[in-house]
Amino acid sequence: MKYVQFGNTGLTVSKLCLGCMSFGDAAAQGHDWTMGEDDARPFFRQALEAGINFFDTANMYSGGTSEEITGKLLKEMAHRDEIVIATKAFFRWRDAPNTGGLSAKALMHAVDDSLRRLGTDYIDLYQIHRLDPNTPMEEIVETLDAIVRSGKVRYVGASSMFAWQFQKMLHLAESAGLKQFVSMQNYVNLLYREEEREMLPLCADRNIAVMPWSPLARGKLTRPWDSQTDRSESDLVGKALYSRTQENDRQIVEAVEALAKERGLPMAQIALAWVLHKPEVTSPIIGATKAHHIDDAVAALDVALSPEEIRRLEKPYQPHPVLGIFGMPQGEIKLSVRP
Repeated sequence: MKYVQFGNTGLTVSKLCLGCMSFGDAAAQGHDWTMGEDDARPFFRQALEAGINFFDTANMYSGGTSEEITGKLLKEMAHRDEIVIATKAFFRWRDAPNTGGLSAKALMHAVDDSLRRLGTDYIDLYQIHRLDPNTPMEEIVETLDAIVRSGKVRYVGASSMFAWQFQKMLHLAESAGLKQFVSMQNYVNLLYREEEREMLPLCADRNIAVMPWSPLARGKLTRPWDSQTDRSESDLVGKALYSRTQENDRQIVEAVEALAKERGLPMAQIALAWVLHKPEVTSPIIGATKAHHIDDAVAALDVALSPEEIRRLEKPYQPHPVLGIFGMPQGEIKLSVRP
């Protein structure tokens, strides 16, 4: 495993982060393809044995049960001082006022709930899952600073938003002497490269760690275009992300498939190697529902793409509608979190 400094911090993380959205109660609202505790256990063991020390979840994954499984299994298998646990907050945990968003009231409640579900005294990286348009940015950065000063959180990060919004929040925190955002979890892969325009240059300039979500486009870059899986059939978020650009996406997937055949490698390794070659990227978040998913991700760390191969992979891309700031069209999918 390769390890890197996490942006402008002294924190050391593995070059791969295990995303824990795949683990949770399948009966909970949101994801009916997830695995329960017993099925999840081998994946945590495999990740830790591979040297992965970075794990990302969220309070909204499977109604909060992803946090419960993540916390329990890591406590069983790892030393707390060696691993880095990241989680996120924003989405509602109940359909009622103040039960979501990024107000001081909501964030203070959400972080305590996440600590309880994770079974830990502190969270290494606490991220705002989306930007709340109904809460002043000043309130958000002040509350995150208070949470860090309380000892419940070590670092704070953000997720998908416009670059100008992130820059404004960075400025507000810096000018007030508050805890700075150290990371950006955004949407970057061969099928969606809009973050290359503004967000990635901003993060490079400010030495912000970048941890892309869905670096394999929810599996679309790992198999021939016409292949289907149980998840691809039932994944509402995936359908929302890719339904508008299918013809161009097909061309890119076919380019990945052709290069993978030439190199004698799985498509997943080629597609992830492209993300890993980007100098702005710190640690892509990989998902796993089969053992070879982790094996392929680890192997991709040693796949070097030539400038010509990168050009071939990138050539078909055409500008896409901006969806990554939401991860889904607003209002299209509603998810809730168990308190």
